[in-house]
Amino acid sequence: MKRRSFVLSAPALVIAAPALAGRTKFPTYDGPPVTQVTIDKTDRRLYLTSNGKVLKKYRIGLGFEPYGHKQFRGDGKTPEGLYTIDRRNDNSRYHLSLGISYPNRLDHEFARAQGKHPGGDIFIHGQPVTAREKAAGRDWTAGCIAVTNRQMEEIYAMVELETLVYIRH
Repeated sequence: MKRRSFVLSAPALVIAAPALAGRTKFPTYDGPPVTQVTIDKTDRRLYLTSNGKVLKKYRIGLGFEPYGHKQFRGDGKTPEGLYTIDRRNDNSRYHLSLGISYPNRLDHEFARAQGKHPGGDIFIHGQPVTAREKAAGRDWTAGCIAVTNRQMEEIYAMVELETLVYIRH
């Protein structure tokens, strides 16, 4: 069986031909393991690293109120701190998505002490799949980290569950 593929940059992202039976329509990855995702809110960048070495970097969009740490449902902020990738969704409303483990215990405790809900469902994701939901401007999410669909396909292929996520301002 003949297989068509191409490689993107240093990490080997391989795209299999759609005609191959039983294969995913999204890229697969055969390179160094991603050991951390770092999101720099100030520079609007997401970095995929392997033991401290940057494998890939991407420009990102954030929540509609990007400054400061997410504290409550509906505040439009993107969290800050240490989290992990805790779920994968290949049927997302935003092309593909990787769940971030916000809120953690401290986030819950802070919100509870204020008599509020911490919010949740924070993801790294692509663009909306329906015309009703359009990305508006650079920071348009409810607190998530947004990239292009093509970039999300790469990230989705490279990042595994339980990967550490560090979000800094």
